Amino acid sequence: MGAEIEAAEEKHAEERSRNISTTTLSQDQFLIWKRQKDEAASARKSEASRKRAEDIAAGTVQMNGRELFVHEPWVFDNTLY
Repeated sequence: MGAEIEAAEEKHAEERSRNISTTTLSQDQFLIWKRQKDEAASARKSEASRKRAEDIAAGTVQMNGRELFVHEPWVFDNTLY
């Protein structure tokens, strides 16, 4: 991935040297930016998920129905009645 960024930066530098507007993005630059943005969003989401799981395990937050079913399925066992 580092090679892609370097190649895009070199291409961008060549465009600047030819006096092409620096506000336009090539498709490669956009795809690199989009990939980085998606990776950052994914990292934030996984961190939030990890923290939520730790908080549930510690008992500091209230579980929703799905989390309760995953962690304590005996609550939903109707064979006791």
